[in-house]
Amino acid sequence: MKVRLVVLATLVAMTLVTTKTSYTLGHQVVANFDFITIEELKEKVTQTEAPFILDVRGSESYANSQTRIKGSLHFSPRKLKYRLEFPPLKDLPKTREMVTYCACPNDEAAITAAQILVSSGFKRVRVLKGGWQEWLKAKGPVEQRPRG
Repeated sequence: MKVRLVVLATLVAMTLVTTKTSYTLGHQVVANFDFITIEELKEKVTQTEAPFILDVRGSESYANSQTRIKGSLHFSPRKLKYRLEFPPLKDLPKTREMVTYCACPNDEAAITAAQILVSSGFKRVRVLKGGWQEWLKAKGPVEQRPRG
């Protein structure tokens, strides 16, 4: 009984320490990625080697907004896998830090995009915890999005 409790306590402690998230499909791990906090990303967007930020908000949400996170590019989640075959995504090193964000309540589109990036070979993929709404609440830097 003591051994089971020690094993259980160890597993709980390991879960609390790690921020890596695994998503499974059946018994196969689909993607491993980290979440990034609003504060971490606010700091990183001002650095020389800022992460490549993918705005994967739905088309309607994106169209109704006049701004985006500073330095981000919009990619439809449904077309992301196809877009990986063309610049600028095709030309990015697989070791470049990538951050995805969306306007979904539980970051679903950003998680889906992260899964696509990881399965395509990107090594440093993170999802912005809280997404677009939390970014705006925290007054993260934004820029005008291109028209059209």
